[in-house]
Amino acid sequence: MTADTHRHALLDDGFAPAPCDVLVVGCGNILRGDDAVGPILVRRLWEDGVPEGVRIVDGGTAGMDVAFQMRGARRVVIVDASATDASPGTVYRVPGEELADTSPLDGVHTHSFRWDHALSFSRWLLGPECPTDVTVFLIEAGDLTPGAELSPEVRAAMETVIGLVREEFFPAQGQDRVEVTETGHLRIPAALAARYFPSDACSLILSEDGDRAELLMVPLQSPANGGQLLKQRTSAGDRALLVRETLADDLPVGEHRIRWDAARGAVVVDLGPGEWLRDGRSA
Repeated sequence: MTADTHRHALLDDGFAPAPCDVLVVGCGNILRGDDAVGPILVRRLWEDGVPEGVRIVDGGTAGMDVAFQMRGARRVVIVDASATDASPGTVYRVPGEELADTSPLDGVHTHSFRWDHALSFSRWLLGPECPTDVTVFLIEAGDLTPGAELSPEVRAAMETVIGLVREEFFPAQGQDRVEVTETGHLRIPAALAARYFPSDACSLILSEDGDRAELLMVPLQSPANGGQLLKQRTSAGDRALLVRETLADDLPVGEHRIRWDAARGAVVVDLGPGEWLRDGRSA
């Protein structure tokens, strides 16, 4: 064995990252406005809770560290800001098959080491242990002013990417549910409210999908944007939302499954067969 042909063997120093099914890395400079979208995104994932088998990393601007963090991951998701002169908030998805020929390492120093260099470096460093299932989400930046917060367009795009990551890459957990009560309220467990509605505000849309009725709950950035408020109903943080006016007097009482629909940017509550909706009893 030689270090030249088996470089990955040199990493067996007892400090390797824990193996994981999914590694999510947020890259960018937390001090430069929209360039902070990657680190802020992974912090949001951490605050909302990540399932077993998922590891999240704030990659910051240290691209070389990203290469080391990829060891032991079965799938890798990288999120970073982009600057392509597109409209701020535009989301690009770069699939793994398009990442075979990433940027060369010749002449690159640590201050210019980006995620694409990290991918090239990881293939060189990790050899057969380098993950092959890699997806990159790029969010077009607008305001890069030092110290600025994320622009509204980039923040909205970040929420879209969070939904995509959770829906497509996180392992399936127990089916999330909410409850419609006889008083016309929607009861939402604290963990779900924190995950999907950090501002405690949403707008409601009643629709049909085939022969089933659905309630779309669209998260809002702030109660100042209108919509309806999720009111805390227990000390544990569970929320209650009045939905009687949106649904009907003939309420679909009971527990209902929910899912995140990234395309519509909404939490979808499956209300079951929609005969009651087609009977004209909805608001």
